[in-house]
Amino acid sequence: MHRNVKTTPAAFLEIVAPYRDDLVVAAECMFTWYWLADLCAAEGIAFVLGHALAMKAIHGGKAKNDKLDSHKIAVLLRGGLLPQAYVYPAAMRSTRDLLRRRLHLVRKRGQLLAHIQNTRAQYNLPEFERRLAYPANRDGVSDHFPDASVRTSIDVDLALLERYDSLITDLELTLVRTAKQHNADAFHRLRSVPGIGKVLALTILYEIHDIARFDRVQEFASYARLVKGRKQSGGKLLGTSGAKMGNVHLKWAFSEAAVLFLRHATGGKRFLAMLEKKHGKGKALSILAHKIGRAVFYMLSRDTVFSMEKFMAAAGSRGPATRLSRAVGTELATIAAGACAVERTERFDHEPQVRQPSV
Repeated sequence: MHRNVKTTPAAFLEIVAPYRDDLVVAAECMFTWYWLADLCAAEGIAFVLGHALAMKAIHGGKAKNDKLDSHKIAVLLRGGLLPQAYVYPAAMRSTRDLLRRRLHLVRKRGQLLAHIQNTRAQYNLPEFERRLAYPANRDGVSDHFPDASVRTSIDVDLALLERYDSLITDLELTLVRTAKQHNADAFHRLRSVPGIGKVLALTILYEIHDIARFDRVQEFASYARLVKGRKQSGGKLLGTSGAKMGNVHLKWAFSEAAVLFLRHATGGKRFLAMLEKKHGKGKALSILAHKIGRAVFYMLSRDTVFSMEKFMAAAGSRGPATRLSRAVGTELATIAAGACAVERTERFDHEPQVRQPSV
């Protein structure tokens, strides 16, 4: 059976009816796989989702079209060589997509704030006295610009910012309520990590879904893009690979958590300084994000809360690093409970940094 079929449940079930006894359905991971996966689950048909980026055989030929792609997917599946992606369950899928939509809105909001700052720098005007991320600090911002057309442009940015603020706040309230219905216990345990607030906890919770799908902490770290693959031949290291293999949203969440970890735990800066001395500034934050990711894996696997003593003991090593981990761990342990118990007052602590274009 090798022909085009209408993308309707009835047409699909009709064409596969003679092969239902030992049928396995495979599809490439593109944005239209939801309905097919849900239909197969309802009908009791095995479904496999192919990892689009890893399916090199699909893109390796001279010609590429739907007919060739479908045949290659079938051949890969039959030979057991089809790289598989995770089929996210329908119960939590819509909430995960809503979280990703919120991140899109936050980035758009960040672009508006960056445009206002870039416009100020473009005309070489004095810097704003207060942060424009907070709505209360935006009064009189357009009066900062003498040109009438520039003021109109800034007024448009301010109006859009006000609307984005309202939408994002409403989304966050809805997401928190939904998370407490799905897995309130894991949500609150994630918030025990210093620096992980509501939004980061929601992102980690819904991007992981079930920590049991990872057999080892190394698999989880690889999926979260916290480590890179190595290319080796004959015992020689030829570089790294696979930087884009994994979940980009988890990578963002743990990177933000590493920065906010330093903000909430003053002793963490000493630990970061130790990492910088050993690995350099470029790798220190990445290593810290990796260690936070490992801690989250064990927290969710063992149904425990974050322990600063265990974190620092696992992060340290023999010699000076161990002594530093003990000193920092003692200092952080005294403030960790208070840092996690106080509700965050900044509404947009977790928005991604927007790079301003260089001149």
